[in-house]
Formats: sequence, structure tokens, C-alpha cells
Amino acid sequence: MTNRRVDDIALFDLDGTLADYDGTLLSALNRIRSSYEPELNELDRDKEPEYIMRRRKLITDSREWWATLPRFQLGWDILDITRELEYRITILTQGPRKVPGAWAGKKEWIDTNLGGVDVTITLDKGLVYGKVLVDDFPEYVERWLEHRPRGLVIMPGHRYNEKYSHTNVVRYDGSNLDEVREALVKAKARQPREPL
Repeated sequence: MTNRRVDDIALFDLDGTLADYDGTLLSALNRIRSSYEPELNELDRDKEPEYIMRRRKLITDSREWWATLPRFQLGWDILDITRELEYRITILTQGPRKVPGAWAGKKEWIDTNLGGVDVTITLDKGLVYGKVLVDDFPEYVERWLEHRPRGLVIMPGHRYNEKYSHTNVVRYDGSNLDEVREALVKAKARQPREPL
């Protein structure tokens, strides 16, 4: 007998949440750098030179690259709790507009790692309903919360979101799993129209 209501939906981002996008991209960029270039220690799309941007695009244009991304453990910790609490798991990922191979690779990754879960590929995460959003990127979180002021966000920790703060967001850095569990239990118990 399940304890799940129809609206007990947990939306999970893919890149940087369940799949290790940044770590894998950084490693790939360092493998193709020339011997006179310094090793990259982090990704910063706002400050990267054009030649790094072009290399990044070459790497991420590959369907296979997306399909074989390794798991990102922080996201899987959260996924385990949502499964235990019997949330309905749905992948909510943004598809690069000009890279259809990425869409196919993401779908392959989902089929290989998650099996039969629902998948929504969108350009606007704010359009999709869920009781919980698990996402690492502040801009997407803000857009989703615009339409869900009572929604809960669990944010896997990264350097680029370490200063982000919002009353509806619990940032998970690997050390506060009990806080994440408590927030997910409360969100699941919340009745329609009841405040978070």
C-alpha cells in the first residue's frame, strides 16, 4: 500500500544534480589542453576565454558524452530519501537549444541510471509543477519558485551556489542530510494550499 498522493512530485534536475557535469567537463578540458596551458581548476563561463568556450562546445555536442556522465553523489543522496518517502520522481532538465545530441544523450543517461521515470525536457523549468525541486542552479530555482511560493527546493552544493539563500531552499553540502530529510517529510505532509 502506497502513501503517495498524486501531487507528491519531486522534480530532479540532471546536470550538476544527479550527473557530474562540471567535474566531467573540467576533466575533459584538461585532457585536451596543450602542454603550455595551465591546468583548469574550475569552470567559470562568465570569464572563460573564447577558445575554452569552443572546446567546451566540442565536448558537449556529443550525445555519448552526455549519456556516460558519472553520477553526482549529493543528488543521489537526495534521490534516495525521496524514493524512501515515496515521492513520484520526475526528471526536469533543460535541453541545449542547438544541441539535439545532448537531448538524446540525456535520455540515454536517464534510461541507464534511473529506468522508467517520467522526463520533462524544457527551456523553462518555471512551467512545470512539483511539490519539490532538486536543482543546483539558482536562476532555475528562482524561476520555479516564482510560481510555487510554497514549494521546497533542495539544492546540491557547488561553488557557484554557496552564497545562495532563500527561505524555501535547503542547500545540501553532504553534511546536513538530516535537515534535507526533515524538509522533505514536511513538504510531503503539507496539504494543498497549506503554507510551507
